[in-house]
Amino acid sequence: MTEPTRPLGADLARIAVFAALVIVLGTVVVPVPGGVPITAQTLGVMLAGLILGARRAPLAILVVLVLAAAGLPVLSGGRGGLGVFVAPSVGYMIGWVAGAIVIGLIAHHGRFTWWRAGIAALLGGVVVVYAFGIPLQALITGVPLGPTILSSLAFLPGDLIKVVVAVLLTVALRRAYPRAFPAARTVHAG
Repeated sequence: MTEPTRPLGADLARIAVFAALVIVLGTVVVPVPGGVPITAQTLGVMLAGLILGARRAPLAILVVLVLAAAGLPVLSGGRGGLGVFVAPSVGYMIGWVAGAIVIGLIAHHGRFTWWRAGIAALLGGVVVVYAFGIPLQALITGVPLGPTILSSLAFLPGDLIKVVVAVLLTVALRRAYPRAFPAARTVHAG
């Protein structure tokens, strides 16, 4: 089954809306020692992947990162500029792009269900983001990987809550407005 084509303007608008959502969610910040704050921006990444799919969601995240690189204060705590790309949180931001792709691939491959959305948000929004974020945080801060992994466990409860919230919001939106979602891709036996 192929995904129906939408007008380019509609796709651009959706990408812009989700970029704005990620930016707005960055205003919810809890500072943490070690340079990587707790934010709600990952919730925006999860929602983008679940709703926009694997092709459009990473574009929304890239818009946010380009705006940050241009110096706009679009990241948590009003940060922006090229300096954020050498800060301890850079790996997490790179992980957002990869995570959005993984979320979209899992959530929209086959029949959309709440449990598929949950697995997608957990794997893409937590596991993938941590897989990029933790090693780069350790490298930049000079803290060994083991202690960095242990300190990152402080983020896990909040990220699990974000997974639940993302799934609940997505399921509700899917029931209310199914056209907001890309068509499911199915595997055909050949």
